[in-house]
Amino acid sequence: MRAPESFRARDPHAAGRTAVLVLLVCAVTLVVFSLFGPNAASTAGRVSSWASSALLGLLAIVYRTTPAERLDRRGGYVLIAVLGVVLCCGMNWITRDPSAGAQAFLAFPVLWAGVNLHRHAVALVTTVALGLDGVVLFHLESAGAAISDLSFFGAVIVAMAAMLVRAGDRQERLVAMLHRQATVDSLTGLVNRRVLDEALAGALHASAHPEGTALVLLDVDSFKTINDTYGHPVGDHALVHVAGLLRSVVRSGDAVLSRMGGDELAVLLPRCPADVAERRATELLDAVLATPLVLPDGGLLAISASLGVAHAPSHARGLEELYAAADGALYDAKRGGRGRVAVAGSRVA
Repeated sequence: MRAPESFRARDPHAAGRTAVLVLLVCAVTLVVFSLFGPNAASTAGRVSSWASSALLGLLAIVYRTTPAERLDRRGGYVLIAVLGVVLCCGMNWITRDPSAGAQAFLAFPVLWAGVNLHRHAVALVTTVALGLDGVVLFHLESAGAAISDLSFFGAVIVAMAAMLVRAGDRQERLVAMLHRQATVDSLTGLVNRRVLDEALAGALHASAHPEGTALVLLDVDSFKTINDTYGHPVGDHALVHVAGLLRSVVRSGDAVLSRMGGDELAVLLPRCPADVAERRATELLDAVLATPLVLPDGGLLAISASLGVAHAPSHARGLEELYAAADGALYDAKRGGRGRVAVAGSRVA
């Protein structure tokens, strides 16, 4: 059984570390309370404190030794927060303690959930805390006192949970934005060279496939002339235009599309035979040649490109060797007259 994404941790590893810490702190606190605090006033209080402390210690061991991702997939983190609420309210019921100090222990699971879980999970934990705390208060106090205490404590934990969720959501958005800035070219929307290198290294080091891995390098022909004649904004539009053509011809699930720098783009084709890679490169070239760029004044600018294709293991085996082979093929295409496809180790097509 897998927990929905909305009921999982923001960062499973961080959630696991803090969960173990909170579990151990609560276990020690219960032991102290069973010896010197309100839980020492009765046999039931002492026994329940020791039993709860032992359970928390056992859970700390389980959450310390079990892989964080596995716990997260099974809903282990939202479960531990709900269990914390149940234990707090259960201890308050057994010790017949509706005081503010006793209710304050509910802040532990709610705080932890607010910091580590997504908003739906936090809402669940907070709702359970309010519901069970209400049951305990109405059991131990008069209706008026219970309503007063629940209103005050409910306002505190709801406000606290809401602020933590908002802070967590904002942090996630900032992290996602920074990740995008670090991995995606801002002009074309294609991934950058670092991402391409990682994907290519992974494809080359993965289990060997008979199809192999292909790399296609594309260079816009006479790009400097476009910039000098029409201006750099048109040159930028030309790159965006070609990047869009790449997306239309190559499905993102089948390839990694990257801007290498300047006017050079790259297409990584994992598990792709050499002949198929050459055919895909030809399709890319045909799309570029057949689709001129619309200029700001409504005119059309024909764009040409040269493409170099290299294949591993047909032409190279390592990352640098594959880049070199594709770059050499690209140079052959340009030297052969541009507007064409060249394959490493073969004559210009």
